[in-house]
Amino acid sequence: MKILFYFGHPAQYLFARATIKRLRNKPDFEVVILIKTKDVLENLLKTDGFPYKNILPQERGRSKFHIAWSLLKRNFKILPLLLKNRPDLMIGTDASIAQLGKLLNINCISITEDDYEVIKTLGDLTYPFSNTILCPEICKVGKWENKKTGYKGYMKLGYLHPNVFNPRFSVIEKYKLPAKYVILRLAKLTAHHDFGVKGIDSFFLDKMIFSIKDHGYLPLISSEDKIDKRFEDYLLRIEPSDMHHVLSFSSLLICDSQSMSVEAAMLGIPSIRYSDFAGRISVLEELEHKYALTFGFKVGREDDVLQKIQKLLVQKDLKEIFQKKKTELLSEKVDVTAFLEWFIRNYPESETIMKFNPEYQNKFIC
Repeated sequence: MKILFYFGHPAQYLFARATIKRLRNKPDFEVVILIKTKDVLENLLKTDGFPYKNILPQERGRSKFHIAWSLLKRNFKILPLLLKNRPDLMIGTDASIAQLGKLLNINCISITEDDYEVIKTLGDLTYPFSNTILCPEICKVGKWENKKTGYKGYMKLGYLHPNVFNPRFSVIEKYKLPAKYVILRLAKLTAHHDFGVKGIDSFFLDKMIFSIKDHGYLPLISSEDKIDKRFEDYLLRIEPSDMHHVLSFSSLLICDSQSMSVEAAMLGIPSIRYSDFAGRISVLEELEHKYALTFGFKVGREDDVLQKIQKLLVQKDLKEIFQKKKTELLSEKVDVTAFLEWFIRNYPESETIMKFNPEYQNKFIC
């Protein structure tokens, strides 16, 4: 069975990385990986040593025109590859493979963790052509519910479940990080669904750094984009592959990144999200209101964020409290890598099983 994975974001690749390793070790499976340039995606693949093809080496622009033009280019780049080396199944979060899969009668599984209303443009371009939409149970996929296969978990558990990931304290020692530090993650906000969305600006960053230092913690900035020179002394300079180990031993994450907030929750690290997306994403709403692992604030509520920072950083046994919350979450969620490997290896029969007996997935809870 030949499987083609297409990745346009580091989190998408990380979700499937452990599954790809397992499939590559099976004699009856062949895996092909296509990517486009995005953040540290190519760096991660190089580190892991997987063969891949980068079909768009240059990062696209930020305008709607650039996004549409990029989709056309991906279609033209991928089509001849499919005609020459036809896969049995395609997996990814992209309209191009869904559209080309429909054209060439190749099954396509679209993976997502975002609600349709948040990624409406991508959904309209992708879901009509997908055979299956594989996503957490909590996600909403609009009028394509008949194509949805929901699982008890999150995409981030594909690479941060304890059966897959073990934090290494040696990484902390390598970078000589202190016992008490807070990560400030600044997203680039250039995705198709980020138009008009605001996050942390320089003025608010100044206030948060002062508050963090005032409580005896070291602020460390991780940014997808260039930052003002006055913040360079706080930059977290590490290998991308070490990021989750550094996050695992942090005391708090503050960010305007939805993705990293979910990652922190999987590791039992409290997070504060400052973004226009607060209150709009089902996965994060569940993590906030059911498991109390993250806290979302819309742009403009700076004072509320500063108060929450103070409340968390002065809380006794902060790490122990949030590790217990993580344990509760894991007791109700599947080992996503084990589930995904089963789902792919047995597709499309696995989809039928999940439709008629969704409790079958409980065998992957451990």
